[in-house]
Amino acid sequence: MPASPPKPPRARSAAPRDAYHHGALREALLEAAEGLLAERGLEGFSLREVARRSGVSPAAPAHHFGDAHGLLTAVAIQAFDGLREALEAGNARGGDDPIARLREQGLGYVGFALRYPGRFGLMFRCEDNHDAQLRQSGRAAYGVLEDGMRALYRLPSQAPLSATQLQGLLAVWSVVHGFAHLQLAHQLDDALQGAPREAVLRNTLAPLLEQQLRGLAADLPQG
Repeated sequence: MPASPPKPPRARSAAPRDAYHHGALREALLEAAEGLLAERGLEGFSLREVARRSGVSPAAPAHHFGDAHGLLTAVAIQAFDGLREALEAGNARGGDDPIARLREQGLGYVGFALRYPGRFGLMFRCEDNHDAQLRQSGRAAYGVLEDGMRALYRLPSQAPLSATQLQGLLAVWSVVHGFAHLQLAHQLDDALQGAPREAVLRNTLAPLLEQQLRGLAADLPQG
């Protein structure tokens, strides 16, 4: 009786995703958390769903972040750090002109929000979070905008803003923050007629900010 043909070698099963390198798993969990937040908001967030989307055991997120609060804190820190980088990139694009720097900060702010809606939706809902690193990251991002207003008013670094100058800062912040939320909610779709994101930022938001900033520079006391 002829010998049976040899069996083909058994394919190796893929390594379980729990075997991620520590840093890679952490990033995968953060990415999954952000996607979940963008889809379902804070109310629909759960560690179990983050684990499922990452392809790991339900215990994996808790192992890295402690609990849902710890993971959300990590996402919020990542968000504020990313926002600070976007604002600093705006400074670089604006060069030496204070108005151009603040205008580009505003475009960077809205661009960040549209690129990372999950992070953006979370980062300003952390009022009761007293994590030191989160607060430091939030202050650093705000400080870039604050320094931009100091430059507009020709104030030295760390100089306090007057009440009127602070109102100017809040006015600029409110414009870009509101614009971002309106776009994310698709409330501007009809008015903007489906224009591409970059065109909206450059052709609609940039002139709006330019007008606002030139008005602030002309009307408010220079320190």
